[in-house]
Amino acid sequence: MMVSGSSPFTPAGDGLRVRLRVQPRARRNRIDGLVAEADGGLALKVAVAEVPEDGKANAAVIALLAKAFELPKSAFAVVAGAADRRKIIHLQGDPARLMQALDPWLETLRMTA
Repeated sequence: MMVSGSSPFTPAGDGLRVRLRVQPRARRNRIDGLVAEADGGLALKVAVAEVPEDGKANAAVIALLAKAFELPKSAFAVVAGAADRRKIIHLQGDPARLMQALDPWLETLRMTA
């Protein structure tokens, strides 16, 4: 997968790939901003209150992102790192439209960081 250094979003066929760094067992569900990865890419830093057992934390991550991006939970799927803190989520949809919709959200996130 090609890594984009300025965004956690990468176009991928029928949607976008979203790089995440997840903190389970947090006090509350939240998106904490962007974090640099060892390979030079960026990931969304996400915290969820759920424990990392039986897919509970992954479900909480998807619910949090669906609410933040204002998209249905059914559009999200964990494609890498299901049992890891570093995850890649596939967001199904037209990549250009998704990027157009998510760029303003990402800029707001950058400004609050």
